[in-house]
Amino acid sequence: MTTRSAEHATIVIERHLKAPVARVFRAWSTPEAKRQWFACHGDWVPLEYGLDFRPGGLERNHVADTDGLLHAYDARYIDIVPDTRIIYAYEMRLGEARISVSLATVTFEAEAGGTMMLFTEQAVFLDGYADNGARLQGTEIGLDNLALFLERETGPVH
Repeated sequence: MTTRSAEHATIVIERHLKAPVARVFRAWSTPEAKRQWFACHGDWVPLEYGLDFRPGGLERNHVADTDGLLHAYDARYIDIVPDTRIIYAYEMRLGEARISVSLATVTFEAEAGGTMMLFTEQAVFLDGYADNGARLQGTEIGLDNLALFLERETGPVH
């Protein structure tokens, strides 16, 4: 018999990005851009990606880890205010097992030299899944990738 449980966590990450708000927002809202930075493990194999960025729209990012295990991210956008905020809900699965469900809010504010972006996630980890900080670490890596993507986008062409 499966033990049922729900462990809650809140993740808050603030980033100061050297790009204007519109460019940062576009990196979240454009499928071609987001696909380039939205990953926390570069050696995993992409299986399926899609982004329908609108209220009610869906995002899907399915990858296989180095052992071939499916890591599935499926999101639904709830509220989008251009250049201001994005609110979405998503679930994560390992294989066929749902390991978490989250509500995420991303806000954007102009500041000297770029954008202050605040990412807040309210997560519930399910049925004994021991996250042990992996979600925070993976999200931080993804947001580091966003910063690098924005730097490459504005850097000199070689």
